[in-house]
Amino acid sequence: MALIVQKYGGSSVGSLDRIRNVASRIKKLRDEGNQVVAVVSAMGGVTDKLIGMATQLNENPPERELDVLLSSGEQQSIALLATALQGMGVDAVSATGRQAGIVTSGSHTRGRIEDINPSLLQAYLDEQKVIIVAGFQGVTQTGLIHTLGRGGSDLTAIAVAAALKADLCQILTDVDGVYTCDPRVVKNARKLPEISYDEMLEMASSGSKVMQSRSVEFAKKYGVVFEVCSSLNNNPGTLVTEEHPAMEAVVIRGVSIERSQARVTITDIPDRPGNSAKILGALADAEINVDMIVSNIASDGMARHSFTMHTNDLGRAQAALQPVLNSLSADAQLETEAGLAKLSTVGIGMRSHSGVAAKMFQALGDAGINIGMISTSEIKIAVTVDETAIEDAARVVHEVFELDKKPVA
Repeated sequence: MALIVQKYGGSSVGSLDRIRNVASRIKKLRDEGNQVVAVVSAMGGVTDKLIGMATQLNENPPERELDVLLSSGEQQSIALLATALQGMGVDAVSATGRQAGIVTSGSHTRGRIEDINPSLLQAYLDEQKVIIVAGFQGVTQTGLIHTLGRGGSDLTAIAVAAALKADLCQILTDVDGVYTCDPRVVKNARKLPEISYDEMLEMASSGSKVMQSRSVEFAKKYGVVFEVCSSLNNNPGTLVTEEHPAMEAVVIRGVSIERSQARVTITDIPDRPGNSAKILGALADAEINVDMIVSNIASDGMARHSFTMHTNDLGRAQAALQPVLNSLSADAQLETEAGLAKLSTVGIGMRSHSGVAAKMFQALGDAGINIGMISTSEIKIAVTVDETAIEDAARVVHEVFELDKKPVA
């Protein structure tokens, strides 16, 4: 008997018919002799509807109350799915984040999982029950409801799998795996049979919508091997696992894109210790995540810092940085640019193969696509381009690295 943790996204439970389909899948697993814990998101569209109702009443709804409101979406889903399973003769029970023992910390609407006490879940499993857990939510030590932000249900599933020492964790969604690029952008993108944690982490942080990066980080930290697959068919998905030597034979694993990026540049900064900390500290205090960071010092001894972020954070970033400028120097200036996108190539094979960046830049140059900022890691090369050129850029890079072809073993 295997213990399987599954996660079903909002589109998978978006209607009563789809809930019945999920219930049938769980029943099949159960009938095969497995123990099943299913983590479920709110029905598709429900979260947006709840946010819309709140903003009609208050232009800036308090985040504490948003957490209380939005957590009800998942509770609706788990009750309906448990009800459907019981109608099929399966002994099923629902559990909220609190009941599942998920303890959180941090800010409202952006909670972080600190711990899980799985004693109630384990008791239900000992009673041979199927458990339906509300994703996206937990509770603080003081009893306040927290939602976990984007990708919160994925994180819940990974964390529950780690706490229960599950044999398998499946992230079931409306796509059937991780592709070399978004198939809606690159028509001949190929589904990957497996990918390492580090590659998946880089792709997630670079715009891949399959998983949020913090879920992958959690899986890597606790050694949770998981599969990304479709809730609409039984095709094999993509296994996300530890790196192994054979993976290095593939130089580039995939290409990811991230739209709606903005660049912030601060110029005329005196080159002295502590100034970078002031800038990034102000952004951290405003809970703004920055991505690519480029810094250089001109011949006159003045520094220039540039970094990217999501366009939605640009206004808050300007407000957070304005008070810092005077403390840097009287001449410090703040420049911004929106309408950008980020293109990333990812692959652990970069560690042992040279010339990857040159090949990528040459292909983009030949296609007449200008690049802006450049950022690299051991297994990733990322550039900014004009958002209107991002799809062409993805297709060019995908083609030059022949990602549509299955690697030769």
